[in-house]
Amino acid sequence: MEHLNKKMASVRFLLFFFFIGILGTAAAQEPIAQIKVNTGSYERNSTPVSISLEELDYPFNDQPFYLVETTDGKEEEVNCQMEAGNPGRIWWILSGTTPENTQRTYELRAGDKYQTGISSMDYSDDSKSLVLKKGDQPVLGYRHAMYPAPEGVDDLYARSAYIHPLYSPEGNILTRIQPPDHYHHYGIWNPWTKTHFDGKAIDFWNLGKGEGTVRFNGFVSKVKGPVYSGFKAHQKHIDLKGETAAINELWDVRVWNVSVHGKDVFLWDLSTTLNCATDKPVMLDEYRYGGGIGFRATKDWKRENTRVLTSEGKNRKEADGTRARWCVTWADVEGETPSGILFMSNPSNREYPEPMRVWPLDANGGRGDFFFEFCPIRHSSWELKPGKLYNLKYRMMVFDGEFLSEEEAEEVWNDFAHPPKVEMEAE
Repeated sequence: MEHLNKKMASVRFLLFFFFIGILGTAAAQEPIAQIKVNTGSYERNSTPVSISLEELDYPFNDQPFYLVETTDGKEEEVNCQMEAGNPGRIWWILSGTTPENTQRTYELRAGDKYQTGISSMDYSDDSKSLVLKKGDQPVLGYRHAMYPAPEGVDDLYARSAYIHPLYSPEGNILTRIQPPDHYHHYGIWNPWTKTHFDGKAIDFWNLGKGEGTVRFNGFVSKVKGPVYSGFKAHQKHIDLKGETAAINELWDVRVWNVSVHGKDVFLWDLSTTLNCATDKPVMLDEYRYGGGIGFRATKDWKRENTRVLTSEGKNRKEADGTRARWCVTWADVEGETPSGILFMSNPSNREYPEPMRVWPLDANGGRGDFFFEFCPIRHSSWELKPGKLYNLKYRMMVFDGEFLSEEEAEEVWNDFAHPPKVEMEAE
């Protein structure tokens, strides 16, 4: 009898922990909210989407959570990433191709589940440049340490706070810095050219004048995860005449973990937020260069091997000074797979559809070197007033292979300009 009692006690003990385990599993899968994504009038392909967490009473910073997609009674875990903030946001990728006027359903759950690809979007920093990566592939480098001027050239041409190198998926380097014809060109960058501040004319673009420059002023954040890697960097437009900052700028750069129709591409965003650094306004004068986003291509991009197509059907010869929602730039360099960049302007941007500066075919003494810029002050001046924030948003898709068609470019731009509608209902 004593042996039987001991055996029964052992069974009760095991049953107790069995039911505790069931309860624990149930608790780990407790639903937090249901999320619905509506594609609207556009077909979607590997589209970044997000939802604010403002209305949810859940300690996201302290407790684990995960996301599942529910389709016809089946569940599939989806990689998601928390964007810190007040409130925070959850980001994920609307994977694959989703037809127009389609709804996809997700459930946000409490619990700690393994996410595949958790380290797929990464970064490295050697104390000079921060490199954003997709897997092991470098996508772009952000130079935060001062880069010296070329030997024998005035130190005024030293600079920080720009993107270089920019890579294609096959490893082609697409950007150039400090070319002898324009020492002040720095890969992808956006200083303002003709400006007025504190009663002075200040040129932040042409560094050799000694009037102004742009400097890195610290990282706000660096992030990596399964959905995107990126950084937020504080930059200052410096009035060298008065040795004071005239404009504060925040760069938010993100590289997304996507492919398009199964093709390997680098999709990345640059959002810039501007505000006056003092109680004095800054006038950004109308000019064909300045601000927005500028791109100086490598020396191998020439008139013979480059192509341009804008959303309005303009080619390289016709595009300069016109407006566009997007612009495809591309080169077929000997010894390399052809590569290109689709530059996209957001409908919220000033002067949208945005004016462009595109170097003519005979640029730089007839060599036909390549420069592109979305230029929001090309046709009208812009006054920055103290106490206000001003934002410009751009998305770039870097690709290899054949030139993009109008239909392909329009599809990618629609995801950026008209993102899917995301709705959430707390459980």
